[in-house]
Amino acid sequence: MNIYETRRLLDEYLLFHYGAAQEVLPWADGPQSALGFAVRTVTELADFSRPVETALDLGCAVGRSSFELAKHAASVLGMDYSHSFVEASAQLIRQDLPYQRLDEAAATTPLVAQVPADCPRDRVRFEQGDAMHLRADLGSFDLVHAANLLCRLTDPALLIARLPELVKPGGQLLLTTPCTWLEEFTPRGQWPKGSTRDWLKRELAAHFDLAEEKDLPFLIREHARKYQWSVALGTRWIRKVA
Repeated sequence: MNIYETRRLLDEYLLFHYGAAQEVLPWADGPQSALGFAVRTVTELADFSRPVETALDLGCAVGRSSFELAKHAASVLGMDYSHSFVEASAQLIRQDLPYQRLDEAAATTPLVAQVPADCPRDRVRFEQGDAMHLRADLGSFDLVHAANLLCRLTDPALLIARLPELVKPGGQLLLTTPCTWLEEFTPRGQWPKGSTRDWLKRELAAHFDLAEEKDLPFLIREHARKYQWSVALGTRWIRKVA
């Protein structure tokens, strides 16, 4: 079974995207700076002094980054491979979404995912799609956001090759990755040769200029006493103007 279609992972991602700080991490000495990742990939990487009318959120999961982008873009398209993630995101356009937080063993706590009031929901739409095989008529965007997607693709080079077409000249490409290359997602032969940072610089240099690079920690709660703490490499690229 595809793990991205399980109820447990859907609930885990709803908490990751929409959970309040205390709901995710009640421990005072925990890594508080790693919270709110789905918001920070937008606010800490994007340059909104540049015009952003249209935005594409690839690998949007349950949509929090898409809604954050809607504060600045008139039209946002969120795309994810998971049908359940896309269905949940689409529901959040219309209404709040109840879910369960796993606490321990079979014990859970009911919570509700809510889109913040300052995020214009009517500017966002969601659709299911494969980042390696995007539809031909998708078009191009002022901003493309892809958070922690590359190292979950079977052949990430297919997306890399499509990126120049997706980002308008002068537009922004926001990429984050924890550089966690696993054979369960990506065959070893498709892994970068050397560091992910150097690979991205080589592959994108012909069409993009690197404008920003920073480390973005994030925290995924599995249950009340077990977390995944990781540090994503965050980059902002500007599409070259011919």
